[in-house]
Amino acid sequence: MVQKMRHAVVSVLALMLFIIQAVAATGAFTQTNADKLDAVLVVDVSNSMSTSDKHNLSGEAMKMFVDMTSLTGNKIGVVAYTDKVEREKALLQVNSAQDKAEVKAFIDSLQKGPFTDIAVGVKEAVTILDSGHDPANYPLIVLLADGNNFLNKAGTRTQAASDQELQEAIRKARDKGYPIYTIGLNADGQLNKTSLQNIATQTKGKFFEASTADKLPQILSEIFADHLKLKVVPITNLTGNGQFQDVTVNIPNANVLEANISIMSGKQVELKLFAPDGKEVPLTSGNVHLTRSTAYSMLKIVQPQEGDWKLQVKGVDRDKIGISMIFNYDLQLQMALIAAKAYRPGDVVPIKAALTTNGQSVGQDLLKQMKATLLVNDITAQKQTEQPLTVTGDGFAGSFTVPDAHRYELKLKAEGASIYRETQPVVVDASSGAGAGPSSGTAKPAGAGQAQPFPWLLVAGGVLAAAVLIAIILFVLAKVKKANKGFIGQLAIEICDEDTGSKTSPQYKKLSTFKGKVKLHQLLQLAPEMQETDKVLFLPGKNDTLIIQNRSTCTIEKAGRVLDASQGKELKKNDRIKIFLQSVNKSIYVDYIV
Repeated sequence: MVQKMRHAVVSVLALMLFIIQAVAATGAFTQTNADKLDAVLVVDVSNSMSTSDKHNLSGEAMKMFVDMTSLTGNKIGVVAYTDKVEREKALLQVNSAQDKAEVKAFIDSLQKGPFTDIAVGVKEAVTILDSGHDPANYPLIVLLADGNNFLNKAGTRTQAASDQELQEAIRKARDKGYPIYTIGLNADGQLNKTSLQNIATQTKGKFFEASTADKLPQILSEIFADHLKLKVVPITNLTGNGQFQDVTVNIPNANVLEANISIMSGKQVELKLFAPDGKEVPLTSGNVHLTRSTAYSMLKIVQPQEGDWKLQVKGVDRDKIGISMIFNYDLQLQMALIAAKAYRPGDVVPIKAALTTNGQSVGQDLLKQMKATLLVNDITAQKQTEQPLTVTGDGFAGSFTVPDAHRYELKLKAEGASIYRETQPVVVDASSGAGAGPSSGTAKPAGAGQAQPFPWLLVAGGVLAAAVLIAIILFVLAKVKKANKGFIGQLAIEICDEDTGSKTSPQYKKLSTFKGKVKLHQLLQLAPEMQETDKVLFLPGKNDTLIIQNRSTCTIEKAGRVLDASQGKELKKNDRIKIFLQSVNKSIYVDYIV
C-alpha cells in the first residue's frame, strides 16, 4: 500500500511537470520579441503647424519611421489631432510593402484644423495601444508637435482641464510601459520644449528637436536604437559631383535580419548596389526594397549576406548627402539562473549568459565582435560598479564575489558596434549577513537512526495540493489556448447612413492578424462616433465559424430577425448580419467570408 501511494505521488508530480512544460510550450510564458514594435505615431495637424512645420517634416518623419520598421511583424497606428481627434488609424499589422504603403497613404491624406489640444492626441494614442497592443511586442508612442496649445476661446475647454487630462494620459502611459518619444518641430522658433521634454521624461522616452529634414534619420534611428537596443552606424557624408561615388556598407555578421540604409539629400539621388561577390543587385529584387520621399531615400536589405557591400551614389553637383545605417536583429541575451537564497559576504556567484537567436546560441564569429559587462547595483549603498566578463565557447562567463552584507541587483550587458542587449536584473540578497553558505558539518535531525512512521497526512495533503494545482494549471492552459486561438477568413464591412440610405464601399478586414478576440470598434479604426461597438466582440469558433458576442446597446439582425447574441451566436461562411447603432442613425453590414 505504501509503495502504491508513493507511485501515486510520483505520477502526480510527473503529470504536474508535464503540464507546466505544455503550458510553457503554448506561449503562456513568453519572451518579448526583441525586433517587433507596436508603435502609434501622433501628429499635431492644427493650422499653427503651417509655420512650425512648414516643410512637412512631421509627414516625412512618420513615413520614414514606417519604412525603417521591419517588413513583417510590427503594428503601426496613427493619430492626427487638433483640439479633437481629426483622423486615426488603429494598430495595423504590417506584413508587406503594401501594408506600409497603406499607412503612408493615410499619412499623406491628413488635413489641418484650427485649434490645438495636445492632451487629446496623447490620450488617444494610449487608448489605441490599450486596444491593440500585443504583449510580445515593444509598445511606444512617437509624438510630433511644437508643444503649444491653442484652445477654442468660444468653447468650454480650459487650459487647466487640458493639463489635467494630459497628466493623466502621461501617468497611464508610464504605468503601462508606453514610452513617448517627442519630436519638437521648430521651423518658426516657437517650440515649447518644456512641455515636450516633460512628456518624454515622465514616460521614459526621449525628446528631440528638428527644424530641417537632415536631422530625421538620426532622430528616428535613435528612437529605434533606444527601443530595440541597437546602435546607429554612421557610414559617410558626401558632396555630390554628378558622378557615381562608391560607399562601403559592411554587414558584420550573419545574424542581421535587415540593414536599413538612409540617404538624406536635398535632391533625389541615383543608386546602385553590389553584393560582396561583386554582382549588381537590382533595387527591386525580393530581398532589396527601395523607397523614396521628398526628403530621403531608404534602402532596406533583408537577410543580407555577411561582408562588404558596395553602394554607388550619384548626386547633383554640390548637394550634401548623408548616409547612415541601422540594423534589425533577432537576438536575445539570456543569463543562467542564479540560485534564489540568502547569501553572505565572500560567497562567489557564478555568472553565465548566452546570446541566442530562435533559441539557439549564436556562433563564435559574432561573440568575438562583442564585449560583455556585469553591471552591479549595490541597492543598500546606492552605488553602481561594472566588471568585464570573458567570451567563452558559447557565450559569456565570469563571477561576482559578494563584498558586503548588502542587497545587490545584477544585470549583464553585451554590446558590439551596431547592437547591444541587456538581461533582466536579478537580486542577490546578502543583507542578513549570514546565509546559506557552506557549513563545517552536517547536523543530524532529532531521532536520527530511529524508524519513523510513514507520513500519511503529509502525503495525502501533498496529493490533494497537487490535484488542486493540476486543476488550476489545466484551467490556465484552457484559458491560454482560448486567448491564443487564431481566426480564419475576413470580414467585409459596409457602413450605411440610415437617413440618406448611402452606403460606403466594403472594407475587407483580415482576421488572421488577431488572436483570441477582436472588437468591432477596432475593425472600424476606433471611430469615436461608433464607440458603442467596443462591446461587440468576434471570437474564433469551431469548424471555420465565427462567434459574435453583443454586450452593447446595439441591435443585431440576421436574415431580418433580431439576433440575441448576448451569450454568443455562431456565424458561418457567407453569413451576413446588420448592426443598428443607437448613438447615431447608422447601421453596419458585416459579411463573414472564408
